[in-house]
Amino acid sequence: MSKVVTLGEIMLRLSTENNNRIIQSNGFRADYGGGEANVAVSLANFGIKSEFVTKLPENPLSESIFRYLKANGVGTENIVLGGERLGTYYLEVGTSVRASSVIYDRKYSSFSTMDYEELTLNKILKDCKILHLSGITPALSESCRELTEKIIKRAKEMGVLISFDFNYRSKLWTLEEASPVLTSYLPYIDICFAGILDGKNIMKLDVQGDVEDYYKEIMRKYPNIKYLMCTKRETHSVDENSLTGYLYKDGKLYHSKKYTFTIVDRVGGGDAFAAGALYGIYYDLNPQNIVDFATGASVYKHTVRGDTNLVSVDEIETLINRGVQSVAR
Repeated sequence: MSKVVTLGEIMLRLSTENNNRIIQSNGFRADYGGGEANVAVSLANFGIKSEFVTKLPENPLSESIFRYLKANGVGTENIVLGGERLGTYYLEVGTSVRASSVIYDRKYSSFSTMDYEELTLNKILKDCKILHLSGITPALSESCRELTEKIIKRAKEMGVLISFDFNYRSKLWTLEEASPVLTSYLPYIDICFAGILDGKNIMKLDVQGDVEDYYKEIMRKYPNIKYLMCTKRETHSVDENSLTGYLYKDGKLYHSKKYTFTIVDRVGGGDAFAAGALYGIYYDLNPQNIVDFATGASVYKHTVRGDTNLVSVDEIETLINRGVQSVAR
């Protein structure tokens, strides 16, 4: 059975409870999360063999992470041990007109010191169908930028499909720093998660129009990309959003229906969308079914507390086909 491999940093997430602000909080809810780890967990829950690669310090927190990943069916055999600390982030959970906000405490984390030579890539990428990476990793350190570039090129040589989520984080690096790095990966990418702002601010495209106009220009410049995807979010309040998914393939734009929903936890919604898309691509579903499933997965994640989308294929398909159910009996 071919697998999907994801590589990135997993962190300890400390969230305020009861929508408290950080300055008034005496305790935090602890979870583990990070974009690529979230994708791996989602895919494992969808029944796809998935493996997560990272670097962790040798301490009890890392032992807890191993338990968490293994409990969700994610392969951990190629995780590297070393370095001094686990990255952490604090989430102040917003409500109404007050947006949620994040404080990162991840500088000099074990993963940020990871070196390409620490990876046994031939072993990691054996029987790998899709490698999923994101723009968060090269934002962390110079060694992580080199790692990302080298693993993309090696995976491409081995015939692996490259999935890349731009995932620009302004708290990690500037647009001026990110643009030349992220665009240098584009000639190697098969599955690209990028929206209009990525096209405008990172790819520096001079396009007037909507998603389709941007995607046509991206595909013109990078015809190697097989799938180009994003979501469009409408924010009615911090607690209520609408979401529509888009997929561009072979010169045609596909979109999901628009969902409006109440948010329990927004973090990880993009990762759930990516995982849903990779599920559809893994099983070679048609483009409309891929974008429908990916969007349904993202919407469902907004109802699950924590970073990870702990839902099944059947639950997502029920949402797509039947809509919201009052009670599942």
